[in-house]
Amino acid sequence: MFDRLGIDIEYLTLGMLVLLLILLITTLVMILKYNQLNTKYRKFMRGANGRSLEERILSRFREIDSNKSQIADAISRIKLLEDARDTSFRKISVKRYDAFSEMGGKLSYSLCLLNDDNDGFIMTSMHNREGCYTYVKEVIKGNTYVILSDEEKEVLDEACSMHEALTTH
Repeated sequence: MFDRLGIDIEYLTLGMLVLLLILLITTLVMILKYNQLNTKYRKFMRGANGRSLEERILSRFREIDSNKSQIADAISRIKLLEDARDTSFRKISVKRYDAFSEMGGKLSYSLCLLNDDNDGFIMTSMHNREGCYTYVKEVIKGNTYVILSDEEKEVLDEACSMHEALTTH
């Protein structure tokens, strides 16, 4: 009958043997996977009946609920820290200089402290032979309503320009 169809019996036999070998390998792989799964199942169920397994599962759910409350607490603390960070002075610039020609050692300085909104102050301390004079000038949105010295303008510009450096980190 195969001769009439033009099928060579040797090729058919060879094809069937290859198919049988593939099925045998597939069967062995499936048996190995079944044994691994069975081992994991037995390990999971070892010493556990339905009651103790239910208790273990409920215990895990209680742990998850506890973790949820701890996470919520941590998130609220992080929010407080972020709010404090947003209002803290993070832009700082200082310049030391000689305010008067008769004084040396650069004892005078201007210090600018700003938050992320460029609000803060400039503190200037000028030293001369008679004493030390300290001035504080308020900064709102990067501007002041009083006249600034060249050194004060320099520290204000430097502090205001720190925005790009802070946001890239």
